[in-house]
Amino acid sequence: MQTRALVYTASFRIKERRRQMFKVTLCRFFISFLYFSWVLQVEAGGDCPHLKLNPPSVVVEYGSSVSVDCSTDVTHDGMGWEAKEGGVPMTTDKLITWRVSNLRRWDIQPQCYINYNRKQCETFLPITIYKTPDSVSINTLNHTGPRIEGSWYELKCDIVNVALSNLTVKWFKGEKEVHTKTFTDTIKTPVNVTSTLNITAVRDDDGAQYRCEAELKLGADGPQPPPKVTSEPLSITVHYRPKHEVTIELISTNDGDVILNCIVPANPPATYSWYSEHWTETRNSAVLSSSKLTPGNYTCTATNPLGKSSKVFTITAYIHGENWLIHTQVDPHKLILT
Repeated sequence: MQTRALVYTASFRIKERRRQMFKVTLCRFFISFLYFSWVLQVEAGGDCPHLKLNPPSVVVEYGSSVSVDCSTDVTHDGMGWEAKEGGVPMTTDKLITWRVSNLRRWDIQPQCYINYNRKQCETFLPITIYKTPDSVSINTLNHTGPRIEGSWYELKCDIVNVALSNLTVKWFKGEKEVHTKTFTDTIKTPVNVTSTLNITAVRDDDGAQYRCEAELKLGADGPQPPPKVTSEPLSITVHYRPKHEVTIELISTNDGDVILNCIVPANPPATYSWYSEHWTETRNSAVLSSSKLTPGNYTCTATNPLGKSSKVFTITAYIHGENWLIHTQVDPHKLILT
């Protein structure tokens, strides 16, 4: 009897375990069935052939109005718009409009949906929201006063409160574009950004004007020409030493005077001094004019705080009443840098 009871108990436990396993399997099957049914019923955005958006995508300025139609040509069980603002409740109409009069949500995410043939599908509206900067300004980074020729410095362009998407910053020297930077950040909300430009000062930069420009390239759907904000120009001052070039000049007389011109570009402006073996003292002027100059060497020295440059004028011939022939050369031994 004991043996039969043990066999019966073991058999009962096996049957009970099988019954429990069957229930678990059935439950899992039911959950999987519900999941795949939901997947079949909800077709992701962009895969919804019965919906049409007009326009199919929009570019809209922050704070302005926007409206987009969603339409269908089939009889359905309901359609509507879902969005963080301006949503349209489900209706049986075949054309519904998403509309916002003052768009101030960066995460608006509008989508139109339709219930058709016991399925729901959605189509998302591609939307680009842009905002031009509150201000664009240019200044020198970590530097004040004039630049010295040959020195390196950095210009900074501050762009305040701009949406980074599609932002390009352009740098100009006068009317010539010298540098471009495109921001590829995907941040949608406005931020403050900075662009920099590295420059080595040259004498040709003295008096030049630099400016920067923030431009939003929004594609064919955006405003044309692209919106942009430009800084006020920044004038650059470069200090550089005098530097004569080697020349040969035919100097014309002026009422019998010979004119020796020593003027040379320099910033700050140069002061001048003349020396000749025919004189007992130096003379101070940029231009030497005299009818009593005799053949020989006349040396002019231009000086400013950055250096000196000397130029030798050699009078080689004189024909009375006609031109003096002056040979000028830079004396390499008198080119002095300080």
